Formats: sequence, structure tokens, C-alpha cells
Amino acid sequence: MATVLSRALKLPGKKSHDPREYDPLTQADSDESEDDLVINIQQNGIQNGKGTRGASRDHDSDIEGMPKRVQQRAVDNKQDGLSTTGALEPELKPPSSLISYVRTTVFLLTVVVSMVMVLVCAFLIPCPMNGQHNVWTLHVGHDTELSSPLELFDVNKDGVPDILLTFLSSRICGPQDGLKQPPCLSVLSGNSGRVLWSRATPEHLQSIQCGQLVIKPEQNDTCLLTGKYKLLSLIAASSGGTLWNMSLDNVSSGRIAAPAVILPDLDDDFTNDLLVLTYKQISTEGIGSLPDLGFLLISGRTGKPLGGIVKYSIMGEGKLLGPQAYYTSQGAIYILFGFGNIQAVALRDIYAEAKIGGNFPSALQRIDPDWEKRRSVNRSKVINVYSAGVKFLQTVPVYLGNFSDLLVTTKEAVTLVRGQDLEQRWSISLNNIYSHPQPGYFNSDGNLDFLIQIQSNATEKKVIVIDGATSELLWEWETSWHEHEKDTKALSLLTADGKSVFIFWGEEAVVDNSSVSSVLDLFIS
Repeated sequence: MATVLSRALKLPGKKSHDPREYDPLTQADSDESEDDLVINIQQNGIQNGKGTRGASRDHDSDIEGMPKRVQQRAVDNKQDGLSTTGALEPELKPPSSLISYVRTTVFLLTVVVSMVMVLVCAFLIPCPMNGQHNVWTLHVGHDTELSSPLELFDVNKDGVPDILLTFLSSRICGPQDGLKQPPCLSVLSGNSGRVLWSRATPEHLQSIQCGQLVIKPEQNDTCLLTGKYKLLSLIAASSGGTLWNMSLDNVSSGRIAAPAVILPDLDDDFTNDLLVLTYKQISTEGIGSLPDLGFLLISGRTGKPLGGIVKYSIMGEGKLLGPQAYYTSQGAIYILFGFGNIQAVALRDIYAEAKIGGNFPSALQRIDPDWEKRRSVNRSKVINVYSAGVKFLQTVPVYLGNFSDLLVTTKEAVTLVRGQDLEQRWSISLNNIYSHPQPGYFNSDGNLDFLIQIQSNATEKKVIVIDGATSELLWEWETSWHEHEKDTKALSLLTADGKSVFIFWGEEAVVDNSSVSSVLDLFIS
């Protein structure tokens, strides 16, 4: 205020007051003068270093004459974005429209992608099937008889294994060649139990093997059917259509003795090949009938033979065993077979005697010295593995090993034999075992356990599960038994938690007021 009054009292024509002279009015109150200067600057502004009153002083002299507080405030105002022209009011920067557009676009894209992922998961991931039960009851009628074998395979690709089994029924497949009950192969849905497809078979089946022969690299939906006489056929699992049939002329004399053995690729066509054991009785004077066994290699892609039949003369009494392919720790392949005993012959020997020609395929390049030294003194090509009294023979993969053990079932016991040196691991005494022990994972130790069915009496059976590592009893159950079960065997199915579901048959007759029906129950433990 003092500065303003001092400037107002100056007369016209009088020299300007020198700011260096002492003026009591201007120096009366320094604080007040500084505040007034600030107000004056805010009202008039500074343009190009000069005041709005048109003072002739340059910019540098004005700045030097200002108090330090004023100088500091002017700098701060410039840093804050205030305009140096005009009234020094704040200049508001408009928000960037590009940033807002980008943020909105990213948000909308995130929402759209999330919705698409939810919809894709909802359509691709199947919902859990409700109403599934652990016991199946199949009513097949009084004119239908169940025949072995039984196989599990996901035919319709819904993630649930379906059931392939054979019936003796004219109602399902119609009459055939005058047979009252022709054999009929049917597939039951694992979810609903409905029939997916059915087809007649030329003869009774002894084996159904699905998913093991891969004709095309992208699919394995094939099933290999082995009949009880001369049938060997490959069909499509999805429809039941025939892919190839082995010619009956290949087994002109005798019959197919056992299910076909699936081997590695022997003819370089990128498809596993097969081994078939043929059997017939030969009558000799003074000795009687002798078994005549022959091995025949079959192409898995075409069903045509690879060379001729290779025959071996063996001795033994009892049930025909095998053939089964055994892989040693050295990678050598031996075929196990016998009559009440277990004998072995190298697959490379069969291949060589079939006179296929050429060098051995890569799968037959290796030999195992531990097995080769077990040949007899006369260097016979047949190796003795186990003594007489054998009813069933199975190969069992070893946990964390590259070889298999042998599970031998006799009339009185079940014995696990070590595959490397053929020494006994354990043995358990059991009588009246009427079917193959079924391997599966009952506990969580990683070793295969075994479900065994024992005939208790004429109407009952006992089902037990023993530990594969120690032979200890893990589980047992009693149910009814029927004579038709002699030719059936149990199955096992590996679940997501690393354990197995064991499946076996029980049979009983149910009588009602209308008719007598055969009821077949599929038990799952």
C-alpha cells in the first residue's frame, strides 16, 4: 500500500523516484510491500521481462530489484504451468482421448475373451454322468446264453469304456446257417447299457483284443477276433465292419489253439504283427496221439502269413498253455507255451525257420545270455522254464523294472517267478482256481495285485484279492457260482486315481410269473 500511495503522489514532470534512495513510505513495512508486489504481479503480469506500465527497465534489472520471495514464486508459477501472458491463471490440460480409447478397448477385449473361454470349456468338457451304479444287471431273455469272452474298450469315444461280449441268441443277430443259437458279438454302452452295434460271427470266439493293432497312426479303434477253430479277423471297433479275415487255408489242418499274440513290427509296414499257434492231434502206432503244434506269423496290416508254419515237438500232459510273448531285461523276445509245463522258444528262431528271408528286423536283434544258457545239452531250440502241473501262465510287468515276472497257477498254488533268473518270489496255497488270476492295482504300492476266483462248492465261489508284492490277503467276497463260468475270466480297468476296478461275473436264475429269464450280473469291486 505504501508503494502505491508514493507513486500516486508524484507530480507530472517530476523525475522518477530512484529505487535506491531511502523512502520512508516504501520501507515502512517490508512484509506488507512484498505482499503488495505479489498482488501487483498477479494483477498486471510480466510480459517479456517488462511490467505492464511500460517501464524502460530491462528484464534483468527488474528481476534483481525484486525480493527473493517474489522471484521464487514466479519460478514456481512457471513450473506449475501458469501462462506468462495474461492473468497467470492455471492452464488446464485436456485428458488424452487416445488413452481412454485404449483402456476401453482392453477392457472390452478382456471381457469378450473371458466369455469365449467359458463357453468353450462348457461345450468341450463333458458333464459328469449321473446315476451310474457299481452293479450292472443285464436281462437277456430265456433263449439267450452268454458266451465268453469279455472285453472293455471305448467304442463310441465318450470317455467311458464300453463292454464287448458274445451272446448265443437268434433274437439279437437272427438265425445263421441253421444254428438255433448263433454266436453274436455285441457292444454295450458303458454309460447306459444300450446296444451300440451287433454282428454275427462265423464261429464261437475265444478272444477279443481291442486297441492293440494300430492300422493308421491316428487311430487305434480296431478289435482282433480269434475264434475257437479257424477264425482270425480284424474289425472296426466303432461299427463292427470287417477290415480283413485270415484265409482258412492257412490252417487247413487243425485249428487255432489260443488267442493270437501281438508282436512288434516284423515286416517294416509300421503295424504290429501277429503269432498264431495251430494245434492238431497226430496218431502214432504204439504211442497213441501226440500234439502237433505249429507257429504261424501273420501280418497285422493285411492278415496274410509271413512265411510258413514252424513246428516244434514237445512233450507234456495237461492243459495247453500260451503262447505268450515274454520280453527279457536284455530286450530279447521269447514265446512261452506248453502242455502242463512251461517251455520257451526264441522269436528270432521262429522268424528264421519261417524262411521269411533277409536280415532280422530291429526287434529281433538282441539275445539274452541268461536265457540262452538254459538250453539243453543237445542245443535244442526249446528251453525248459517250469515243471508240470501248470494250469495258467501269465506275464506280470515288474514295478520300476524293464522286464516281467511269471505268474504260474497250478492245481494247488499260485506262484510268482522272477523273470530274470526264474527263481520263486512267493507262493500261496489255493485249491480249485477255475480262471486266470486277474492283475490290477488294488492298493497304492505300485505293484500289481491279483483277483482270484475259487470255486467253494457246486453253487458258490469265493473271490479274493492278494497283494502282488507279499501274497497277503487284501479283500475277499463270496457269491453264487454257475457251471457256465468255467470259460469266463475277470477283467480290470485302471481309474484316474491309479487304482483298478475289478470286474467279474456272477449268475443266478430268477423265476417270475410270466417266464424264466437268465439274469447276468456284472460285479465291480
